[in-house]
Amino acid sequence: MASSASPEAAGGGAAPTVTTIERRGIEHVPQGERWGTASSLFWMWAGAVWNVEFVVYGALAVVVFGLSFAQAVLIILVGNLTYFLTGLASLQGPQAGTTTFAISRAPFGPNGNRMPSLFNWVTQVGFEIEGIALIVFAAILLSTRAGFTVGTPAKVIFIILAVAIQAVLPLLGHAAVLRVLRWLALPFIVLFAVMAGLTAGKVNLHVPVHGASWGALTIFLALVISAGGLGWTENANDYSRYLPRGTDKRRIVVAVMLGGAIPSALLEILGAAIATGVPSATTPNGLVAGFPGWFVWPYLVFAIFQLFAINTLDLYSSGVTLQSIFPRLHRVGCVAIDTVICGGIAGYAVFSSHFFTLLTEFLLFIIVWLGPWCGIYLVDSWLRRDRYDHDDLLNETGGRYYRNGGFYWPGIVAQVIGMVCAAIWLNAYSPYVGPLASRVGGTIGSDFSVFIGLFVGALVYFVLARRTVRAEGDATPTPAAT
Repeated sequence: MASSASPEAAGGGAAPTVTTIERRGIEHVPQGERWGTASSLFWMWAGAVWNVEFVVYGALAVVVFGLSFAQAVLIILVGNLTYFLTGLASLQGPQAGTTTFAISRAPFGPNGNRMPSLFNWVTQVGFEIEGIALIVFAAILLSTRAGFTVGTPAKVIFIILAVAIQAVLPLLGHAAVLRVLRWLALPFIVLFAVMAGLTAGKVNLHVPVHGASWGALTIFLALVISAGGLGWTENANDYSRYLPRGTDKRRIVVAVMLGGAIPSALLEILGAAIATGVPSATTPNGLVAGFPGWFVWPYLVFAIFQLFAINTLDLYSSGVTLQSIFPRLHRVGCVAIDTVICGGIAGYAVFSSHFFTLLTEFLLFIIVWLGPWCGIYLVDSWLRRDRYDHDDLLNETGGRYYRNGGFYWPGIVAQVIGMVCAAIWLNAYSPYVGPLASRVGGTIGSDFSVFIGLFVGALVYFVLARRTVRAEGDATPTPAAT
């Protein structure tokens, strides 16, 4: 690696203005245009994760899974340690200078990588739909409190407005996303403090008295990990790729981990605490039952801003992920496609009476593909010591990552085996409960899918690919030599 004093390591160039439209999609970011810093990643993640969604996740622990407050706090703290994975998954972007699912071609091949890329695209769009639906629900409640009757036409208008507004920052691109989320972090922190103060009198930390079984603890832990640290690994390098190659790796990991874990843990603990006295807190709109009347309006307005903030990361990443599947599409076009699809399916979610059941199941099901992919991706990065040939990563028809017709079978085999093993111990009650999940953990079962998928995917890939990938990394020219 080049020294931090060299031009190659230092990067350079001024950050684009907020209103500048980013023309680059998955294309390589030259060192002269690397204007990002580790601290910018901290504030970006903090601005996105200081979000009412995480309050809801915490409330689910008490109301849906039956955890005591002490159990919820323990699981939340343990689960949010997985933001360390988000930090590790941010280290490849500065070295390769491209997005997560362009780098993912290294362990899967450009054609084989279309499988996990498709899984990720569906995941990102799913989170976008969740956010849009919650925004619309908040807008409906605001309208109702203002004295307006919200019928079907008004809901349709709210959906159209929400998807149009949501598209603005992702269309503008990377610089706008980082700057605006940084600006939003401080007011969101203030809102958290106010919410905590206003709801303190509603909290009853002795409810429920007996708490939940260890099986229920594992299911909620899987949800926390899915919605938190593991659930962001597939986005991480989309934002770290603008950091200079010589940026200190420890600073990147710490900045990303703390930027995500601190707000996530605090908000989920707040949600669990509120739910002990306000069972309706399992929805953003239901939280208002714990607030005095004067605070409902500012809370809902801020909640809408927060949901737009977190949806920004999902929509930007879904756009560049779609481009990794169809490279001829322009990034802006990908954002437009995702916006239309998101709006259409969000309409179903808004009019469905089973939205929050679907939300919980979605968060649990994505673990099946995400755990194995994350394990494979990080092991591949470690084996090749983060040495990537960016030209070959973006080569669709040849290069060192093309291998057998664009497929790298060790990665594909490890992904499939990891997914099968994860599914065996997945508990997404009631639509699906794996054989092991139903037999271990009492009447409610258990869920170790996230750990099984992560471990098996990583282990199988290491066994099958370690010699080839190490040799491939050794043969890749170092940045100083290019």
